[in-house]
Amino acid sequence: MNTPKVNILHAPGQAAQFSRALISTCHTRPLLFGGLRVVTSLHPTQTSLSSPSPRSFSTTSVTRLKDFFPAKETAYIRQTPPAWPHHGWTEEEMTSVVPEHRKPETVGDWLAWKLVRICRWATDIATGIRPEQQVDKHHPTTATSADKPLTEAQWLVRFIFLESIAGVPGMVAGMLRHLHSLRRLKRDNGWIETLLEESYNERMHLLTFMKMCEPGLLMKTLILGAQGVFFNAMFLSYLISPKITHRFVGYLEEEAVHTYTRCIREIEEGHLPKWRDEKFEIPEMAVRYWRMPEGKRTMKDLIHYIRADEAVHRGVNHTLSNLDQKEDPNPFVSDYKEGEGGRRPVNPALKPTGFERPEVIG
Repeated sequence: MNTPKVNILHAPGQAAQFSRALISTCHTRPLLFGGLRVVTSLHPTQTSLSSPSPRSFSTTSVTRLKDFFPAKETAYIRQTPPAWPHHGWTEEEMTSVVPEHRKPETVGDWLAWKLVRICRWATDIATGIRPEQQVDKHHPTTATSADKPLTEAQWLVRFIFLESIAGVPGMVAGMLRHLHSLRRLKRDNGWIETLLEESYNERMHLLTFMKMCEPGLLMKTLILGAQGVFFNAMFLSYLISPKITHRFVGYLEEEAVHTYTRCIREIEEGHLPKWRDEKFEIPEMAVRYWRMPEGKRTMKDLIHYIRADEAVHRGVNHTLSNLDQKEDPNPFVSDYKEGEGGRRPVNPALKPTGFERPEVIG
């Protein structure tokens, strides 16, 4: 039996107007919101043939909405497995993640925190978040309640915009440390692998959300500009001070944990009815990547998995910022001595402020 899907679209600055249109539209009607086309049909073979809106900037025809980036068909290759397979999460690990904030202790910490707050402000503007939809400004990283919830369309716009940027820091840091290792003829002691894996994981988040919607020209232009600015800024900042840059990323991941926690709360409170619908199916690639068990494949479950990933990045980057950037090994991939008093850092997702250097290096 065919099951309906839910597609949602949104353009920055038009949140309220499109939210009302979304609620009043039936599940099988395509929604075209300026810069983003979002799939509301859940069955992979079901497509909508309704005429597109004249405001659509979508580059994909309606008849192709069943898959925005289908796998390349070849004579011999069936599937390409992930370069870094995900280890999966237990229910306890995912539900134990909470928003938290590491208070700035140095001038570098304060600078990193203020830059993240500026980025948060700019993102709210770019993704059309109104003042009444913003959380308590006195507790911006831990508060998860706003006067007015976001819609499914707004959440997808925000997720795609954020994840398209979140994959940049790990790649930049890994690239620079790789070149540094080659140039200095020295080992990197395990940092490169962790940084590149973080970048890969963020890209998997993006690809998962991309299976639910299709950015049009407007959104692609915003992402192109944001990535260009962010990449160069991260490149220069990592050359100047890797320590401050890792602290910045740690604070950035605090914001990500906050964002996904708020989304989970709004799903639980019934503000996102299409994602609470039992017929809503998450992308198959997400099921495979996170090894999601039967019966735990709802949109809420997916957000739990992604939030746990972001919590790991939060703890890892705060920890890396606490280390000697040139000499200390990466504690998250190191083999520890026995009986020396030190402890291997287990599950950085549950260490929101990161491990201090004496805890993991000695």
